[in-house]
Formats: sequence, C-alpha cells, structure tokens
Amino acid sequence: MTDNSLSRRTDITIAAIKGKAPRIHSSAFIAPGCRIVGDVEIGPDASIWYNCVIRADVHRIVIGARSNIQDGTVVHCDSPKPKRPDGFPTIIGDDVLIGHMAMVHGSTLEDRAFVGLGAIVMDGCTIHSDGMLAAGALLTQGKVIESRQLWTGRPAKYLRDLTDDALADMRAGVKGYVINGKIHREALDGAQQG
Repeated sequence: MTDNSLSRRTDITIAAIKGKAPRIHSSAFIAPGCRIVGDVEIGPDASIWYNCVIRADVHRIVIGARSNIQDGTVVHCDSPKPKRPDGFPTIIGDDVLIGHMAMVHGSTLEDRAFVGLGAIVMDGCTIHSDGMLAAGALLTQGKVIESRQLWTGRPAKYLRDLTDDALADMRAGVKGYVINGKIHREALDGAQQG
C-alpha cells in the first residue's frame, strides 16, 4: 500500500516510532519537505503538500481519500492524560480541504470539512461534513462546527450557514487538488530521472 519509491526519497521523512510506521496509499502525493512520523494512515489520492508535518507519535492520525493537507500545515494528536484517558487522535475524513499553514491537533474533520489558511483546530473539536472554519480562525478546545456552518474569528464563533455555491466551490477545490497532486508528482518524478 505504501509507495516504495517514497522510502528512497531523501527530501521526505517517513519514519516509524514506537513500532508504528506510516501507511501511505500508493496513489497519494507526498511533496518534498514533508515529515510523516508514526501511526499515520493516508488514503487514496490524498495530497500532503510541501513542508507539512504529520506527527503521530502519541496517538494515531488518519487522512482520508482525496483529502489535501496544504503547504506548511502541522497535524498532530493528543496523548492520553489522567482526565482524558483515551486522548484525542486526529481523524480527517474523505474530501477534506486544509489550507496552507493550518494547525490541526487532536480533532475530527468529517468528510468534506474545510479548514482555512492559517486556521487552528484544537483538541476535541469536530468539524462536521460540509462545515467550514475560516482562514485565520481559532477553534478552541471541544468546539463543534455543524454541517454547512461557517465559523470565523479568534476565538471562532458561528457566522452563518454556507450556500450551495460555497459547497460546490469546496467540492471543486478537492477535485482540483487531486489533479494538481498528479501533476506535481509527474513533474517531480521527471526531475529526479532527468
């Protein structure tokens, strides 16, 4: 399931920790500069863009099919603690958009959720399907964005419901990132061979 060519790339770190190694679908695009460590699962046609860190050293991280984690984003999880014995894994569903330089920590992003550029999602948060956290927003611990809701601000609060056009734009963005991931993969493979 993991693309063996990834393990030969010197510009990407893919490492096991505590006996758990990343499992990356062969169709996923992993850009140079990425660091993917521990109990990570990345699904088909997902894309992890330049200089992202996906670190599952204290819990697990799942990234679903066709989801994209854009440049410079950090995805981590939360370890078990006395008051939270189960900790918080980070579960990212299918067709999720996560903008550049975001931080997603110990939270659940359901299918088709959206996290804007530079936004922060903290422990125990959930963004339901078709929910959106705006660029630069801070979703504080334990908050829930319901389906079709847009939240914005620091701390983030509900602003309004999303229109059908906004949801269509999000779906188009997912398709665009799948295509763009294939383009970048081909370009990088060609550059290595040349």
